[in-house]
Amino acid sequence: MTTEEVRFHSHGAAVAGTLRLPDGASADRPVAGVVQGPGWLGLRDAKLYAPYHDALLAAGIAVLVFDYRGFGDSEGDATYLDPMDQVADYAAAVTYLASRREIDAKRIGAFGSGGTGGGNAVMAAGLDARIRATVSQVPIADGRDWLKRMRREHEWLEFLERLDRDRTQRALTGEGERVAPRDGIMVPTPERRTTTIKSDVDDRVPAQVELSSAEAIFAYRPIDVVDRIAPRALMLICVEHDATTPEDHSFALYERAGGPKRLVVQTGTTHYAAYAQYRDVVNPLIVEWFQRHLVAGEVLVHEAAAASEVLHLSRPNP
Repeated sequence: MTTEEVRFHSHGAAVAGTLRLPDGASADRPVAGVVQGPGWLGLRDAKLYAPYHDALLAAGIAVLVFDYRGFGDSEGDATYLDPMDQVADYAAAVTYLASRREIDAKRIGAFGSGGTGGGNAVMAAGLDARIRATVSQVPIADGRDWLKRMRREHEWLEFLERLDRDRTQRALTGEGERVAPRDGIMVPTPERRTTTIKSDVDDRVPAQVELSSAEAIFAYRPIDVVDRIAPRALMLICVEHDATTPEDHSFALYERAGGPKRLVVQTGTTHYAAYAQYRDVVNPLIVEWFQRHLVAGEVLVHEAAAASEVLHLSRPNP
């Protein structure tokens, strides 16, 4: 296995990526590759992602993970958070990966995890036919609904009024309000306030962003493009009773998607705890999905949307 720090460009900005190639990958023996953009406020070097990458590499699949523009080591301004800008970075990452001689350009997949991270993988695949197979973990399907359900009704109405005042201020003065993205855009759950699962990157993401970023998230709807992925493969992974990324977003994406598709439901756990508790169960499912739909030749597999494709997993014993 080799690791290479790379750079490519998206809308004129240099984007930093880490390319990991499995043993034996070469121009004479190109391999399949998977592109990953981080989750909400994530960075490419988060320890959270390493087990997924290691499992793919062990299966002979290359991984390119990158920092979105404005994040980590990438150029750009991250004070305005627009998921669709991040989807454009995904497309640039696919183009870069396809240019590498060690990669089979006809066998490129997408992996995303965590809110907009999972949603971006769906959105990228829906808009880019070069992505042949996708795995999306705890995604959002509708950005407006996602932000609304973090708030009680009176809080939501107050939030909308605040956005309206900010819109007027920006039009009259050219400047808008800035907020902490975790508290001013999102409303963190009690679990998010106490978890340390992202502690290695939490202090390296933007401290202040434009409040108007919420309007960009309102317009962000992976549900509108998920049906374009078929007949390319899509696997969705969610958490039952998820307080951070509602499970019904994954169910909605699954229902609207064509086949082949699969929905995996992790039960008896929580949004952040599931990463560790289900890692040894979910990782083989992810690898198998990419092996079947990305690696296994030029065969296109069509599957009916049968109930058996919805897998309810019980929490493994400690």
